[in-house]
Order: sequence, then structure tokens, then C-alpha cells
Amino acid sequence: MFIVSFPYAVQQGGYWAIVAMVAVAYICCYTGKILVQCLYEEDELNRRQRVRSSYVEVAEEVMGKTLGGRVVNCAQIIELLMTCILYVLLCGDLLDGSFPGLINLSAWIVLSTFFLLPCAFLKTLRSVSWLSFWCTVAHMAINAIIIIYCLTKATEWKFADVQIKIDIWTFPISLGIIVFSYTSQIFLPTLEENLIDRKKFSCMMHATHIAAAVFKAVFSYIGFVTFGHNTEEVITNNLPTQTLKIIVNVILVVKALLSYPLPYFAAVDLIETSFFRGRGVTVFPVCWNEENELKIWAILLRFGLVLLTMCLAIWIPYFAILMSLIGSFTGTMLSFVWPCFFHLRLKWYRLRWYEKAADVVIILIGFIFGGIGIFYSAHALSRAIKGLPVDPQNSPIPVAPKIVKPLP
Repeated sequence: MFIVSFPYAVQQGGYWAIVAMVAVAYICCYTGKILVQCLYEEDELNRRQRVRSSYVEVAEEVMGKTLGGRVVNCAQIIELLMTCILYVLLCGDLLDGSFPGLINLSAWIVLSTFFLLPCAFLKTLRSVSWLSFWCTVAHMAINAIIIIYCLTKATEWKFADVQIKIDIWTFPISLGIIVFSYTSQIFLPTLEENLIDRKKFSCMMHATHIAAAVFKAVFSYIGFVTFGHNTEEVITNNLPTQTLKIIVNVILVVKALLSYPLPYFAAVDLIETSFFRGRGVTVFPVCWNEENELKIWAILLRFGLVLLTMCLAIWIPYFAILMSLIGSFTGTMLSFVWPCFFHLRLKWYRLRWYEKAADVVIILIGFIFGGIGIFYSAHALSRAIKGLPVDPQNSPIPVAPKIVKPLP
């Protein structure tokens, strides 16, 4: 969904952002595979046995149930809820760009949230999967429209606008956006468990990450050179005619609304598993009654969760910067640091020296990317809230008042 902000990432990071799209895809493909390896142990006959079923169980095995489970659970819930916030914010941003001046951004966000309230009644992944299917159909249509338009402007492409040097104030923002877009480790244990042939998991990871890296790099580069330095945070707002912009943005809004249920349902499931399995096991009572129906207070809590994402979207209306901050925080930990750390702890005596070295290097990269990204994204968010440019170097330079000497 967030590929519509990738041309903006190229604006912020130049050619280095495109390099990062490929490099991060490679790293996330690798960490996804080793995370799934941590679900298995080998018996005396070297036969693989699946002894763990989730990211949280791997963390509990390494860091203990008290610390490991809670830390990873918290990171996953934050990542999923922040994704929900970004979908709501994206809906408001797209509608505001399509109908400027009609109502303000906050009102568009509230209106979009109204259509998301039925998510509180979701019970199974079957209904979520159908929504995700139509979301994919809408996404393919949007990508086709944008790429075709950009290709019609090929003679006007602004190749010189793509910077080669690294701007330390803007590159970490694009890096955070890129890391966030590849964060799929939360879903991989469940995905691998449901494969018909689990031996093809690695093949699937290679195919999907190669396809994602190639498409993201090409799409973002073509999108940026088409609009140059005028590239918006959401590229569809750059479309020339208001009619075309409205058509594309409305389809994107539908796609964002259809994308919301998956992270929302996953977040609700994690919250219920962690806090609502009954007193004595967890802090709060069970959300379901004997007839497998949600209790009234549980439905109200789910409504409250939807409204919480709406309020936070209104409070922080900076789509790309917020996405960068999330990617730099939870994204680097879930996709870089923890999979490698757990892999080293669980498989140390079975790993070759270069596999250990690769894990250590990725952990270091994760901490570096995360630390730099959090600092600069938070700094950019602070400046954006104050109405200042993200890059301090682009801030207007105050001019000293001219001193006029009085006539003698």
C-alpha cells in the first residue's frame, strides 16, 4: 500500500534510496528465512520438528516468557496499530488532495473512520482475506494507471533531479519508509505453517522479495523523475488533472479501507491473546461468551481501538515521516535485530562462521539504521509540527535588518 510514497523516498534519498530498496529486500528475505528456521529443532536422527508456532514463542525461548514474549508482543502490536493509523491518515490525505478546500484533513479522517467501524465485528480470517483480495485488485489497477501516465511523460523526465550525495537530514527518512515497507516477519510463521509444501518457503521468499525490490525500485524512480522536486508525499496528488486525481485517489481510498482490516484483526488477536484469556491466565476476562459471540464490552473496546487509530491520525498528520519513524523503531527490531539475535542464540552450534558473521553484521546494521532513523525522523516530525521544512538547510535564512543612519 505504501508504495505510493516511494517516489517521495527517492526525493529524500536520491539514488541511495533505490540502492536501499534492493539491499533491505535482501536483508529482510534472509532474516525472514532464519526466523522460520528458529521455529524448528532437529532430533537425534537430524529430522526437523516444528516445536514453535510464532514469533513470540521464539522470543520466549530465547529471552524468557516474562521479558521476551512481552517485548516482542509490544513491538508487534505497535507495528500493527501504527499501520492502521497510516491507512486512516492516507485516506484523509488522499481525499483532502482530491477535494481541496471542501472540508479539512481532520474531517476527512473522521469520515473515513466511519466506514472502518464494522471491523469491530470481524471474527475470522476468512472475511479478512476476501477484503484483502479486493484490495490487491484495486492496487494493481492503481499501479497500472500511475506507471502508464509516467511513461507518457518519458520525454520530460527530470533525471538531473535525482541526487547522488547523501543528505543526512532526509536520507534516514527514506530509509525508514523502505524498512517499514518490507516488515513482514510478523506474518511469516503463520504463512509458513499454512503452506501446502513447506519446503518451498525459501523459494517463495526469494521470488516475492526479488519481485518487490524490482517493482519498488522501478516504480519509485519513474515516479520521481516524472515530477522531480515537486513530488508529493503521496504521488497520486501529483497527477495533473483534477478528474484523473479524483478517480485514482478514490480507488486508493477504497484500497486503504480494504487494507485496514488485516493489521487491525491481527492487532486485536494479539491483544486478546495477551490480555483477555480469562482471569488467572491473563489480567482481563474472556471476550467471548459460551455461544462464541463477542460480549458487548468487547465490541465497545474494538470500536475504541478503531477510534484510537483515528485520533492518532488526526494528531500526527504527516504520513511519510510517521511511516519512517515506525520503520526505524519497530521495523528494524522486528526485521533486522531480533531474527538474527534469536538465530544466533538457538542455532549457535550448528552455524558456520560466515553465517554467524552475517547475523552479527545485520544486527549492527539494524541498530545503526534504527538509531539514526529514529533521531532524524523524530527531528523531522518535530519540525513538521512546527510548520518548518524537514531539512534545516532549506529553512529560510533570517535577514538582518538594514540599519539606516540618521542624517546629520
